Amino acid sequence: MTTPTASSRGTAPSSPQHPSSSGGSPWATGGAVFAGVLMLIYGVLAVLQGVAGIAHDDVYARQGDYVYKFDLTTWGWIHLILGVVVALAGLGILRGNEWARLMGVALAGLAVIANFAWLPYQPVWAIVNIAIGVFVIWALCTDRSRALV
Repeated sequence: MTTPTASSRGTAPSSPQHPSSSGGSPWATGGAVFAGVLMLIYGVLAVLQGVAGIAHDDVYARQGDYVYKFDLTTWGWIHLILGVVVALAGLGILRGNEWARLMGVALAGLAVIANFAWLPYQPVWAIVNIAIGVFVIWALCTDRSRALV
């Protein structure tokens, strides 16, 4: 007598990419996908923010005196370049590329630092972006459905 296999019982065998089979949490795996989406959206918004800063350097007003002072055109270029690279990394994360996960952690860290320095120009938006960056770092570092290296 033969024992029934997974396919004959009507259940699919456990996939090696399934989060529970590799020790990863479904929350972390879903968070990594959400992090990719957030990075893609953040990248597009940063590009728009950068274009606004480059086109009209008086579009943002400084809120008080701050140690980290740059010309707004410089900030526009920083946001534009960072936005393009973050959006590409977010797209790579959604496609499942391992390099994109590593790049995503590094870029989210850079985005957190850039938004900290951007606080006097857009304080609420900068704080929201810092929180998003911290979530992206957490989600990409805790996703164990695929090995990082």
